[in-house]
Amino acid sequence: MTWVKICGMTNLEDALTAVEAGADAVGFVFHPESPRNINPAMAADIVKKLPPETERVGVFVGDRVGGVETKKRIVRQACLTAIQAYNATSLRSLSELQSVTDKLFIAWPAQRVVNGRLGGFRWRSEAKDKVSAILLDSGAGKQPGGTGRTFDWEKTAGILASLKEFRFIIAGGLTVENVDDALSVLHPWGVDVVSGVEASPGKKDPDKVRAFVNAVREYDRKVS
Repeated sequence: MTWVKICGMTNLEDALTAVEAGADAVGFVFHPESPRNINPAMAADIVKKLPPETERVGVFVGDRVGGVETKKRIVRQACLTAIQAYNATSLRSLSELQSVTDKLFIAWPAQRVVNGRLGGFRWRSEAKDKVSAILLDSGAGKQPGGTGRTFDWEKTAGILASLKEFRFIIAGGLTVENVDDALSVLHPWGVDVVSGVEASPGKKDPDKVRAFVNAVREYDRKVS
């Protein structure tokens, strides 16, 4: 069954809507430049009211919110179960991030993979034991995610099929209208949606959240 994450949570109502719709995970963005930025105390208040089986993912961009020790503090304070880190590429940075929590998702622009910049054999052999999944997004530069744009699924599909040692999560411009196509082309382990289920940046549209999760589950039933 496809893993589903609804990201960019800023309030309890939206988080509960995602859980009730059947999402596996919710995401909290700790990035001051994001309209979905949340402080750890607010995230902790939301997490306290979520079912324990719901994955709680903290999203970080480089070291904009301090180094490893700061991330550890936020993970503990907000009772997170995983982190999603943008711009982490070296084996050293992966080892440091792995010390923060048992589950680590690293997020890359999909174009990095299309351009063959995944890393050599040594990187792949060592990273596979450190990384729970690689999230591919359409962002770049100052806006690493949450762009509302898709990337070239067809160009990416063949490359992903050859990388059996990693699980992949697809993000970037996903909506209820196109998620079936994304799943059919890319066959990812998981999907991650933000703007595609929002009424406005940082506020979810409950109908869109439910419709998105339903669309993923319909695909799962179709291919099972």
